[in-house]
Amino acid sequence: MEQRSTHHATFTVERTYPAKPERVYKAWSDAEAKARWFTPAETFDFRVGGREYSRGGPPDGPVFTFDACYQDIVPNERIVYSYVMDMGDKRISASVTTVELHPVEGGTKLVFTEQGVFLDGLDTAAQREHGTNELLKMLGDALRSESEAS
Repeated sequence: MEQRSTHHATFTVERTYPAKPERVYKAWSDAEAKARWFTPAETFDFRVGGREYSRGGPPDGPVFTFDACYQDIVPNERIVYSYVMDMGDKRISASVTTVELHPVEGGTKLVFTEQGVFLDGLDTAAQREHGTNELLKMLGDALRSESEAS
């Protein structure tokens, strides 16, 4: 019999980007802009009640799915979404995420907070926080290359 478990955790990651909140917000709210730093979405309906769905993973590894529903959106200020993540046919987590955008001198301070339940030992808060740090680094790279191109 499979051992079942839950682990609840919250983590926060902060980044400051040399871009205005409007540009950082667009990187989250526009499908093409988001695909520059996040797995391209098969479904992208950025509105309260809208859904985002994507799948991906390493060539020789499992397929991960991200299935989100937008709960609250304040343009250029805040995005709140709930999501589940699956690995193959197994649910590995369910989370609520808040992305806050604060104007600061020279750019935007992004505050990313995730409250999650990690299921059956298939994922951990530490792994998710590491992945989030990698994604937010890629977001910074995308914002930088966009500003260099203009």
